[in-house]
Amino acid sequence: MATVLIDKLLQACVKQGASDIHIVVGQPPVFRLHGRMRRLETKVLEPDDTVQLMKSIAPERCQRELQESGSSDFGFAFGTLARFRVSIFKQRGFISMVLRQIPVDKLTPEQLGIPDSVMKLCLRPRGLVLVTGPTGSGKTTTLASLIDSVNTTHDHHIITIEDPIEFYHEHKKSTINQREIGVDVPSFSEAIRRALRQDPDIILVGEMRDLDTISAAITAAETGHIVFGTLHTNSAMGTVNRLIDAFPGNLQDQIRTQLSTSLLGVVAQTLIPKIGGGRVAAYEILIVTSGIANLIRENKTFRIGSAIQTGSKFGMKLMDDALFDHWKDGKVTVEDILAKAHRPDELAKRIVNARHGIVEEEEKPEDDGH
Repeated sequence: MATVLIDKLLQACVKQGASDIHIVVGQPPVFRLHGRMRRLETKVLEPDDTVQLMKSIAPERCQRELQESGSSDFGFAFGTLARFRVSIFKQRGFISMVLRQIPVDKLTPEQLGIPDSVMKLCLRPRGLVLVTGPTGSGKTTTLASLIDSVNTTHDHHIITIEDPIEFYHEHKKSTINQREIGVDVPSFSEAIRRALRQDPDIILVGEMRDLDTISAAITAAETGHIVFGTLHTNSAMGTVNRLIDAFPGNLQDQIRTQLSTSLLGVVAQTLIPKIGGGRVAAYEILIVTSGIANLIRENKTFRIGSAIQTGSKFGMKLMDDALFDHWKDGKVTVEDILAKAHRPDELAKRIVNARHGIVEEEEKPEDDGH
């Protein structure tokens, strides 16, 4: 019964374009569609149902891990239709699952709206490129797109280190090795250290969550490799601070110096529901120029925001400007962009002014933002 049910669920998920399936005792399965949760009109799941569903897709080692530590993650392919990243866990003693759909088709950077300035970073001989944003903001999709683009155009050796592997890459012009944490290698930091002996041009680090991993990634970037990494920060400035703060105080000066020479750029992204369905990504782009390298080295990261604002000729952009542009193009609603804005009050004012046809430079009496 469970295999029939799981196949039907996955099929419906792919067909409707849902991003996630939530399976929890006490309600029917729930799809997340364009960012909103929608219950299916089917039966309420009993404890036995969720156990059966879990067993129908979880590998043995993950079922063991679930028993031992209360949760486990894995990736699996649903025929040729899609791949899913699955998290199984216990709550109130019952089994729950969340399945995130990973599309099989990788979008090109152009389709995703990734600016050229970011594409150029991928072709530098060495350095660190970070893609950041909250969970579910499309970081994996962006990185897969950048990797695929390099794979299509350059003969490189690319190593990805992921937990779990999400997009599968085939060898095109490049040779690609994808290593999964817990299956192929025990940890991110160990995998990066090993990678340095595997003659890579590009190393993708799925998550930079601890000091060891961040440190290994910076070293790899300094020694002549392009390193792509992800962090859960919302802004370019926040990303630089998070990296530095990961280190103990006595090492922070040294890390600032290392980052100022090894960091190439940061893409902070968020997804906004599009008017008429689907979602669109907004990108904050920081390209590390010599001026910005100086700010990082001299511990003046608070000035990065204004440096991005004046750096548009290098392809830089602040998140709120990207959000404003999507609104101006009629793609998204005011409510949705204000919810994602870094400075919602200022953005609201800009929108009011734009609606009144007032050029931004002019000062005008305070508007309440509606």
